[in-house]
Amino acid sequence: MTVDRKTEIFAESRSIFRWRPAAWLRVSGADAAVFLQGQLTNDLRGLGADGAIYGLWLNHKGRVLADSFVLRGRKGEFWVGSYFSSATKIREHLESFIVADDVAIEDVTANWCGVTVLGAVDGIAGESREVFVFSGRRSAEPGCELVFPDTLEEAVLARFAGARELDAAEMERRRIGTGIPAVPADIGPGELPNEGGLEDVAISYTKGCYLGQEVMARLKTMGQVRRRLRRVRGGGAMPQLPAAVFQGGRKIGELRSAARDGEGFVGLALVSLLNLRRDAALSFSAEDEAGAMIFSDTP
Repeated sequence: MTVDRKTEIFAESRSIFRWRPAAWLRVSGADAAVFLQGQLTNDLRGLGADGAIYGLWLNHKGRVLADSFVLRGRKGEFWVGSYFSSATKIREHLESFIVADDVAIEDVTANWCGVTVLGAVDGIAGESREVFVFSGRRSAEPGCELVFPDTLEEAVLARFAGARELDAAEMERRRIGTGIPAVPADIGPGELPNEGGLEDVAISYTKGCYLGQEVMARLKTMGQVRRRLRRVRGGGAMPQLPAAVFQGGRKIGELRSAARDGEGFVGLALVSLLNLRRDAALSFSAEDEAGAMIFSDTP
């Protein structure tokens, strides 16, 4: 087998998805590290020159305002990026806490783009100082994210010639099927991180103070949340989102996101755990006793 054929087969073992960040902010200044550490829910002390830390920005009641990956730049600056949370929301939130800190936040979202790589990731590295490579949160499949200035898009895409390109609908199906919430569509300003199952991946209970930290500590110590994001599966057409969800004639929550899957759909529904029956069907109206969905995840 020739080297060229080996390269071709390796490329064909991957799938890629081209996307634009909803947020890509450059955070610089002598106090940037301490400032971000005091705001993000996760611990940035282990953040090196490669990789990223995923975390949340909360309000004082512990509700989720936005989520982000935080990366360290090669010149001492930090980068804050998000798939779905807006740059304006994150920037305004952070800037509201800058008092005498030497911190500057620059929104460069419009000039950056990304490629998600799913499948074989061996050998993927940033060939340029401006290409960030890190583990993402798209699906259960191994993969990584590349984020870079749009001037490098052609060169980056050339590295993945032969890879299968996925569309947004397919990526949404994979995300939902894995049970990964989109912030703020699935879990937002009305919800706690734990209601979306984010406590294990986005919350540090040992890092010290950050906005909303006292609420997180009480939740860990005193008990469980009363609502939870659950995977569901339904048949037929998808409703307009968000859609009220009923069980036994009683409203128990909302379907927050959904994606076509064969002749039906998969979705994420935020539901009350009080008197919830996991073996009973769910519907989109109090009158529909037949049900339009079932739970598809595990407790």
